[in-house]
Formats: sequence, structure tokens, C-alpha cells
Amino acid sequence: MALSATLLLAACATTPPPKPQAEAAPRPAAPPPKGLVPARDAYPSTYKVAASGLTAIVNANIYTGTGQKILGGMVVFDAGKIVSVGPAAAPPAGAKLIDAKGRWVTPGLIDAHSHLGVFPAPAVTGQVDVNENIDPNTGYVWAEHSVWPQDAGFERARAGGVTSLLILPGSANLFGGRTVALKNVPAVTVQAMKFPGAPYGLKMACGENPKGRYGARGRTPATRMGNVAGYRRGWIEAADYGKRWAAYDKKAAKGEGGEPPKRDLTLDTLSGALTGELLVQNHCYRADEMANLIDVSHEFGYHITAFHHAVEAYKIAPLLAREGICAAVWSGRWGFKMEAYDGIEENAALLTKAGVCVSLHSDDPNIIQRLNREAAVAQAAGRRAGIDIPDAVAIQWITLNSAKIMGVADRTGSLEPGKMADIVLWSADPLSIYALADLVFIDGAVEFDRQAPRRPSDFELGQNRGDLAQ
Repeated sequence: MALSATLLLAACATTPPPKPQAEAAPRPAAPPPKGLVPARDAYPSTYKVAASGLTAIVNANIYTGTGQKILGGMVVFDAGKIVSVGPAAAPPAGAKLIDAKGRWVTPGLIDAHSHLGVFPAPAVTGQVDVNENIDPNTGYVWAEHSVWPQDAGFERARAGGVTSLLILPGSANLFGGRTVALKNVPAVTVQAMKFPGAPYGLKMACGENPKGRYGARGRTPATRMGNVAGYRRGWIEAADYGKRWAAYDKKAAKGEGGEPPKRDLTLDTLSGALTGELLVQNHCYRADEMANLIDVSHEFGYHITAFHHAVEAYKIAPLLAREGICAAVWSGRWGFKMEAYDGIEENAALLTKAGVCVSLHSDDPNIIQRLNREAAVAQAAGRRAGIDIPDAVAIQWITLNSAKIMGVADRTGSLEPGKMADIVLWSADPLSIYALADLVFIDGAVEFDRQAPRRPSDFELGQNRGDLAQ
């Protein structure tokens, strides 16, 4: 490990409890030009909340996702919404009772960085749709148009307690396209999985991936300075595009009419990010590059919602806290390329101590099945360094903070009255390596039951039809 990291950890040998985590605080967004197709509604969600009745989970140990732990408590939900959460009490009349018998309850887990459906299993050439790998700026593509709902990874993620996830395009390009937020329910179409009303995001990538991809072809960007020049060119074009639409809208409001500007799919997306309608999700590993991207965001007046992977985020924790930028990180994945070399397991704990909103993400079809273990590993690493992250705060890394990154924290991510009844009943404390998700509720409906027969995807059923016929 780098000497700076060693000294930093040594300085944290005895630390006070972590400060409350900072809320992501984007700058006020200008209204989008009226002439553009509204970014959220171009392809509307058809997701329907499954029918469910009044239910009470009793005798449960509860992590609420708000930083609170309740022992022997009760969670009540009805019609897809949380009704109440609190200490043991008489359940409401007529409620279906689920006796947790001392087991644990959390909000549904949320993965703020996944490629399920766009990089599905089986990962054969005909199925891999994660990167539009032809141009440094592919802001014109939308991840949802690649999502394959039959990816068996969705069910495996449900078995790990994941109820919502953010699907991003890959990191080959400077501007990779639009993200899409999904409810992790079985469906035939992506529209039936889309999280209703969730904002879109813009995937950006810095560092080795774009410069290596295009430099190897004798194209720009071939260097990190070429990467930054590419971002700036894109933002300049997007700002000009937005001004042209705003001028047209102003004239149209006066009845002056005229020809509207020509639609441009790339600039639709980038201008939406400039106004704040799309959340900027930025793949970036090194501390110096994150600082550079923050400078670029200041130049063009947009806000970075989160840096993803961010293995060196601990080096600039005060800067991220001041900017209100979240960090979506791993517990210990590092060293697989140069820009990932200086990662440390204490990253999440150091960031939390500094007041940064931290999420543990997967970027992987296997890690997504064990996000609770990721949180436990990161928590243990912090404790070894003298940073005592309370259990209830570690749970926020895989629930509420991930919801903040997705822009849906007002609707899910914690067990609070009025929020979606996205709930997991665990066999043991979810921060134990032995914990399994016994029941997974999405909007109050059971979408995974460990005691029920496994539910294969349509693709798997098709592959096994010969066996089923026998």
C-alpha cells in the first residue's frame, strides 16, 4: 500500500464515532427547455405493484436504514407501503402475522451500480450489450434498450435481498449513455421493471478505459488530458444546444413560432445532465482524476451525483463531503489495473468518518448476491483501523445511501411510514457471513421465498423444457 495510506490509517488508530453522513446536495437545476421530449417520460414504466394485504412482521430485530436498530420490534405494511416500524406492540386487527422469531429485518438492498440484463448470463457475444463501443461520446444510447429481463442474475440478486438496482452502460466511453433504475421483479419487458418516476442518469467514465480503448485504435482520447478535452467539447455542444432550445421556447411562448432546432439524441442527454434532470454517475478510480472532474463540473455548472468504484476516494474525502458527492465503492476489490492499484479496504469507513455518503456496489453478477457481506467486510476493515462504524450505519451503505445515488431515497431505502414496502427478512444478522435472505418483499409482495421452489427465468425454462417434459 502507498505510504500516504499507511500514515492515514495510523492517524485513525483512535477515532470518534462517524459523523452523520452528508446528503448529496446538487446545485439548483435550471428547468429543461420545453421543446425537448421530457427525459423521464419518453419510455414510461408499466410496472404494477402486486396485490398484497395488511401484514405485520413481529418479534423481529430491525435495521431501519435510518441509522436505527430496534430489537424485538414490529414492521407493518399494507397495499405496498410501510405503515409503521417500531418496538413490540399489538399487531393491527386482521393483519397477516409473520413471526420472525428473533430473525432480522432490513430495507430491501439496493445496488447502485449493476450491469445485469445488459451483460447477462450466458455472457456470449450475441448477448453482451453493455458498451456501444464505437465512439467516445455515445450519450445517445439508453441502457434500458439493452436490458434482457430473462437474465438469471436478477433472480440470484433477489435471493441476496436486492429489491432495486441501477443499470448502467459500460465504461468504454467518455459519455456512455443513460442509466435506468429497475425494481427487481420478474418480468417479460424492461418497461415492467422500470422504477416508476425514477430519474435517469448519465454514465461517464474517466481514466484507463476510454483512453485505452480509443488510443489503441489511433484515435482520441489517447491520454487523460484527451479524456478531459472530450468532456469539455461535449459539454460545450450541450450548453449551446440547450440555449437554442430555450430561445425557441421563448419565442414560441410569445406566439412567434418558427422552426424548432433539430433534435440530437446525444445532446438531449447531455443537456439534461446540465439542467440536473439527469443524475451524473461517474466511473472514476483515482483521486486526482476525481478532482479534475469536479473542476469540470464547476466549469459547466452541473453536479456529480456519485463517483463509482472510486478506490482512491479516501484521499479526497473532505472534498467529496464538501461537494455533496456520494462514493459507490467495493469493500476490497483493487489492483486489477494500475488505476485500481491504490485501493484499501478501509475506504468506505474513512469516507463515512469524513461525512461522505457511501454505497457498497457490485459491478458484478456475483458480488450483487452478497452485498450484505460487502458491508460487513468494509465495516470490519474500518474497525481494524480504529474506525467504529455502527451496524446500523453499515446497513445504510447497501440501502438508503444507494437509494440516494439512484435519486429514489424519498420512496425506498429505509423502513419509514409511507415508503415502499421493500423488505428483507434474514435468517440471522445480515452482517453475519451466515445470514441468508429468507423472504424478500417488493412493494409488499413476496418476490423471493427461500422455502419455495426456485423460480427460473423464461430462458432457463426454455433450456430445460426437455427435462420438464420427462
